[in-house]
Amino acid sequence: MALTALLLYVVGLAVCFGVQSWLHRARAGGDAGFRRPPREPRSPAWWGALSFVAALVLGLAGLLLGTFGVAKPLLPLDRAPAVPWLGLLLALVGFVGTVCSQQAMGRSWRIGVEESERTELVESGVFGWSRNPVFLAMIVTLAGLTLAVPNVVQLAALVCLVLAIEVQVRGVEEPYLLRAHGADYADYASRVGRFIPGVGRLPHRGVAAP
Repeated sequence: MALTALLLYVVGLAVCFGVQSWLHRARAGGDAGFRRPPREPRSPAWWGALSFVAALVLGLAGLLLGTFGVAKPLLPLDRAPAVPWLGLLLALVGFVGTVCSQQAMGRSWRIGVEESERTELVESGVFGWSRNPVFLAMIVTLAGLTLAVPNVVQLAALVCLVLAIEVQVRGVEEPYLLRAHGADYADYASRVGRFIPGVGRLPHRGVAAP
């Protein structure tokens, strides 16, 4: 089970970052979609990027340690035979959701934020019920892998990912989108939940159009 989870994790990283970047480059005229990492120390973007990298590294480490039997399983999850299978299924659903959500962004897909850049505001499809379906699906994926290989390192990876996404969304992307799209994003954010439908909607404050 741990080896299967590890393979899914590695394939997921390759597809969601490597293959997605290659596809984006093809449809966006050579743009791979990656933006430069934050340079200002201790800014929200810096903390978000640091936490995200920590989550990726810990996620790989936790699965490796679980595969080779180095990290002990968390009790009582290891005593329920159905839990690892449920976790693997959840991880697979999250992986598919991540890929589909990335594709739904079309040419607007990016990793990172470039302040001077203006992309199309995507509001249709899965973005009609969640403002951040990619991030939500990533959390589901790692939560599933944590259930499949329940050890303390894997749990730490999940915590780091949730923290990274919260910081990135609240401290970086939402302020940027409000500056970039003004009233259009304010209206969208007042109707659609941050991650889960109806939860985390922003109050509409009549932001002026950019």
